Amino acid sequence: MRTPPSYRPDRPRTAPRALRVAGISACLAALLMVLVVTHWSPLMSLDRTVAGELHRHAVGEPGLVHLNRVLTDWVWDPWTMRALVAVVVIGLWWHGARLLAGWVAATSLVSTLVQQGLKAAVGRERPEWPDPVDSAHYAAFPSGHVMTAVVTCGLFLWLLRVFGAGPRVWRGALVVAGVSVAGVGFTRIYLGVHWMTDVLEGVLLGVAAVAFSIAGHHAWTARTTTGAAAPRHDG
Repeated sequence: MRTPPSYRPDRPRTAPRALRVAGISACLAALLMVLVVTHWSPLMSLDRTVAGELHRHAVGEPGLVHLNRVLTDWVWDPWTMRALVAVVVIGLWWHGARLLAGWVAATSLVSTLVQQGLKAAVGRERPEWPDPVDSAHYAAFPSGHVMTAVVTCGLFLWLLRVFGAGPRVWRGALVVAGVSVAGVGFTRIYLGVHWMTDVLEGVLLGVAAVAFSIAGHHAWTARTTTGAAAPRHDG
């Protein structure tokens, strides 16, 4: 099995940091879900205000609506993101990094299952407008577009760290990831198919999924490395 020469194992402090990020994100996501399920009035009012203002703007700007539809349906569509993950997984497998390939694929798959499970469990209705500019299927909470984008970008950033990407590459990738997540979140609200809290939940869950995955990978590799290095005691 060939391992890429630039591969670097996770740093010792990676797992604790990732677990902290995962725990905080998961707790915030759980709190937000409770507030949405219980229809906490201040938050629901904010949701309606933000969605209403953006929708009124969208109705009068067909050109911007078309641009946002292209971005959300093609550039940042979940299937586009999954296709990118598939390409990276195949590349990792081909170059011998099979544990990483499987880990990335599993993280993407599990996050999709969690996302769909929460949609079914919460069953939140999408915004309804007398003059819609776009449409979407399934329940609203959390945003599948946003969560998939966060998971995909987060995994790619992690892989860049693992393979020792230089500062310029890292900063460039960070900008692209930030623009992608913010952009897809905005398009979903602007097109009137999601509430602001759907987008926020997608971000929190995506961050938690990636952070848990990084911590789990570190624990797995640390255990297997320790096991391989342990002396044998023949009886």
